[in-house]
Amino acid sequence: MWVFAYGSLIWRPGFDHAGSQPALLQGFHRRFCLWSHHYRGTPEAPGLVLGLDRGGACRGVAFRVPGANAAAVLRYLDDRELPDGAEVVYHRRVLPVRLAGEGQGVPEGLPMGTTVPAVTYVANRACRLYVPSLAPEQAAATIARSVGRMGSNRDYLLNTLNHLEAMGVRDAGLARIAALLPEP
Repeated sequence: MWVFAYGSLIWRPGFDHAGSQPALLQGFHRRFCLWSHHYRGTPEAPGLVLGLDRGGACRGVAFRVPGANAAAVLRYLDDRELPDGAEVVYHRRVLPVRLAGEGQGVPEGLPMGTTVPAVTYVANRACRLYVPSLAPEQAAATIARSVGRMGSNRDYLLNTLNHLEAMGVRDAGLARIAALLPEP
């Protein structure tokens, strides 16, 4: 099984995997499009979290999970991405991703550019927490002030951006929001 990571899973997967490598998902892009009342904000001061939204493409990381671990990893991911079932902010989907680079623990004989089915979590546009459009200035102001159970929204943005840059990925949307953050 493969898991496609595009946000905090890149730098904090939280599950055992046999390898990883850069990957490209077509048809979706990474965007701060979901209000967070728990992980990166509170009900009184919501934060924003990343989701995969329709259109474009997204570079991230594909993690390879041995079949024997697949059920446990899916349970872990569902608990993490779909907590307590109160708000279904993501839909778990299996989508084709193209392996885009050299990685660790990738099976021999699997050439770069191979397309594999990967589990990922796509923003639920029908959820009341879905944000259809938010100006970068508004996103930056929200992210600058929000803190939740998993820490500050600022750290979430900057960690994701730094890990993408370390992979050689420039995400112009995230970079623009980060540039608009006021000094801490």
